[in-house]
Amino acid sequence: MAGVADAAAPGSSGDGRRGGAPEQQQQDAGRGEQKSSCSSGESWPPAGGSGQPPQRTETLGFYESDRERKKKRSVSDLSLLRFISAELTRGYFLEHNEAKYTERRERVYTCMRIPRELEKLMFFGIFLCLDAFLYVFTLLPLRIFLALFRFITLPCYGLRDRRLLQPAQVCDIFKGVILVICYFMMHYVDYSMMYHLIRGQSVIKLYIIYNMLEVADRLFSSFGQDILDALYWTATEPKERKRAHIGVIPHFFMAVLYVFLHAILIMVQATTLNVAFNSHNKSLLTIMMSNNFVEIKGSVFKKFEKNNLFQMSNSDIKERFTNYVLLLIVCLRNMEQFSWNPDHLWVLFPDVCMVIASEIAVDIVKHAFITKFNDITADVYSEYRASLAFDLVSSRQKNAYTDYSDSVSRRMGFIPLPLAVLLIRVVTSSIKVQGVLAYACVVLFYCGLISLKVLNSIVLLGKSCQYVKEAKMEEKLFDPPPTSTPGKPLSKPQSKFKSPQGIPTDESFSASVTNQPVHQKENPPSLLVTSNSDQFLMTPDGEDKDISQDNSELKHRSSKKDLLEIDRFTICGNRID
Repeated sequence: MAGVADAAAPGSSGDGRRGGAPEQQQQDAGRGEQKSSCSSGESWPPAGGSGQPPQRTETLGFYESDRERKKKRSVSDLSLLRFISAELTRGYFLEHNEAKYTERRERVYTCMRIPRELEKLMFFGIFLCLDAFLYVFTLLPLRIFLALFRFITLPCYGLRDRRLLQPAQVCDIFKGVILVICYFMMHYVDYSMMYHLIRGQSVIKLYIIYNMLEVADRLFSSFGQDILDALYWTATEPKERKRAHIGVIPHFFMAVLYVFLHAILIMVQATTLNVAFNSHNKSLLTIMMSNNFVEIKGSVFKKFEKNNLFQMSNSDIKERFTNYVLLLIVCLRNMEQFSWNPDHLWVLFPDVCMVIASEIAVDIVKHAFITKFNDITADVYSEYRASLAFDLVSSRQKNAYTDYSDSVSRRMGFIPLPLAVLLIRVVTSSIKVQGVLAYACVVLFYCGLISLKVLNSIVLLGKSCQYVKEAKMEEKLFDPPPTSTPGKPLSKPQSKFKSPQGIPTDESFSASVTNQPVHQKENPPSLLVTSNSDQFLMTPDGEDKDISQDNSELKHRSSKKDLLEIDRFTICGNRID
């Protein structure tokens, strides 16, 4: 090898320059390739000794050599024009995250369905409240008359039962006596003096007063139904049991005091709203309407479960119906001041529509965002409607343990007695009845109210049966009311009125709605009574499972609150666990 190198050396200089030039160029090219490969971090020749050129690794879609060439590019290539063209031509595919965008689209569709589903629930709930409210003016006086007639004629027929009156009749008499006493007590409250006293206050002070009245109304409604239930149970409790109460008379005085104070509270609310309507610049009315939009801020950013949303829906139904009655009272007082001039009614009409529209808009926006943030579908409102329908249908069963008006009071926090006392007081002071023709009109109006009540009850009962059947809750209607003792869980009731296949037929279902309740003597004393519909939103519909699965379901239910246990907090705001 050394000889070859020595022989080649002379040829590379002098006369041999021209002939050795190509070989030298090839050697120089080979050295350049080795140098470039070494500079890029690759060894040449490769370790395998195959003599093949090294494979270029790919990183982020570019080869190493491409990346090195980009580094050597001049600064002029990275121009603003290239950046703008890249931004204009950059593309992406939404189908790479199909599940995410499908979920967003479903949320939009849910928000679009919320107004329709919510208003269907509100419409049904408002007519339920109207039915319970009309019951006080129409059927309750007739039931009291029948109870007194039975009590007077009892010696003629003999004492067939230990009870002088049925428990429902005793409760009706107490309701009537409370209404009469509170009505006469309301005559000592001067509405005109209250109106001028509130009108002399500043706008900001009235705004604060109105907010305080709303909170006080929710607290009164929460505790008021407990006072009335305690009175009814104390008056109708079997006498053979050990006495564990303070007596019927103290409970009666507490009930009268509650109804009277709550009626005064609602009167102050109606007076404040009347002052807002009659203010010259409508500033107070605008502030009171804006208070509804503040409610959105305190509701939509909280975590809501289906039970919590059910509470809020019931509270909104009660609040909307109460506002309608307050607007009616305001219109009656204003029409009286203007000598029942029909032209003044059209002056009040725009303000009334504005208040109602703002209430509807706030409810829709609030529920739409609550369902969006908590991933709740719009179908849940049909479940809420079925649960309210179940309360109506179950109050017509043989094993009914409460009146329907009391069931609405517990479910929605709507107590019709104070509102009825105030409305009777306003109507009697605004409308003067003189002459035989006027009394005839009053009788015709009362007959019209009875017809409206009966028609409304029939339609509601038919719709409720339809909703219960659609929700497949017929079997629960034939279960006896669950009973419990202190320290023991609720036992699962067994059905006694089922068909041989275990499924109630349409004949038994329709007959049970119109039958009278039967006193169950074999049932143990019930201290805590809950409705079967309270478990509707927590348990799936389907066939009966075995005993082990039922036990596991009972343990799972015990961790959650039944709806009826938290219904009393419905009108006390959004109680979130």
